[in-house]
Amino acid sequence: MAFAGLPVRPPLPPMEAKPVEALPEGEGWRFEPKWDGFRVLAFRDGEEVELQSKGLKPLGRYFPELVELVRGLPGDRFVIDGEMVIVSGGNLSFDALQMRLHPAASRVARLARETPARILLFDCLAMDGESLLDSPLARRREVLEGFHSRVGSGDLMLSPFTEDRETAQGWLKGAGSALDGVIAKRAEDPYRPGERAMLKVKCLRSADCVVGGFRYAKGKREVGSLLLGLYDEAGLLNHVGFTSNMPDRAELTKRLEALVEPPGFTGAAPGGPSRWSTERSGEWHPLRPELVAEVRFDQVTGRRFRHGTSFLRWRPDKAPEQCRMEQLAPAAPLSMLEEMA
Repeated sequence: MAFAGLPVRPPLPPMEAKPVEALPEGEGWRFEPKWDGFRVLAFRDGEEVELQSKGLKPLGRYFPELVELVRGLPGDRFVIDGEMVIVSGGNLSFDALQMRLHPAASRVARLARETPARILLFDCLAMDGESLLDSPLARRREVLEGFHSRVGSGDLMLSPFTEDRETAQGWLKGAGSALDGVIAKRAEDPYRPGERAMLKVKCLRSADCVVGGFRYAKGKREVGSLLLGLYDEAGLLNHVGFTSNMPDRAELTKRLEALVEPPGFTGAAPGGPSRWSTERSGEWHPLRPELVAEVRFDQVTGRRFRHGTSFLRWRPDKAPEQCRMEQLAPAAPLSMLEEMA
């Protein structure tokens, strides 16, 4: 049996977080940064090593450098939980992580050399053959810190935590795109595989975007979505995402229809190909770049919003040409990890 020497074996669904609007108050809470990477459980039983994703998929073939890292760590039998990240230009790069998921072995080997990954540790599920699933978080963290003190590897880093809510609030406000949010855990709670037994508050930022087009709602003659754009260094308007929670849609539809250019034209999404299905990607109506909307977003991938955005307000005071890509730039370097610790 694979990993027979471990009390906790793969596949094991990791403990997950329930989204909430604000960090909890009161005693007994611990707060941890949620880094923008891939969740990973690392299992080690002698020479056997498994890197498991949040979705229970093996990751080892895509990250051979981490397999070797885990295999070379002190201690023969352990299970650790963390976030896999790649540092590029002093910042965490989710794009670089996605590039590593490639079927060609030669490309995987090359990228492992060019863009090696690291693991930011935040939990320990088993150590020296003992299961820690039923142990409180406080003890699991003590074991993890003792383990990390013996590691001596810059590619296996210890993610910080704080019991001070104001400090965690500062992470949310100042972390920018280096973090996906802040996780709140109870110090006395056990590890609950597959359960949403933690709380998560997302890091949110806003950007002023040019409305480059719109699409009618399905089956209606009323606006359903706005296409958002930002100008790049060459002065070109690039498609960066969409938003769909605008107020006063009937009045807005009239306003948008008057800006269609050329009048009555329906074509491909302006500013380049869209991320939506080809079935509806030709239904965008391009607009003269006159309207500016402020939207809220969480993360950016490939210079586009990774998810849909929330409409905040119109910005009649902002010139369209002022809406530039710099707003999506990473706002915090990896050095903030040392600052947090």
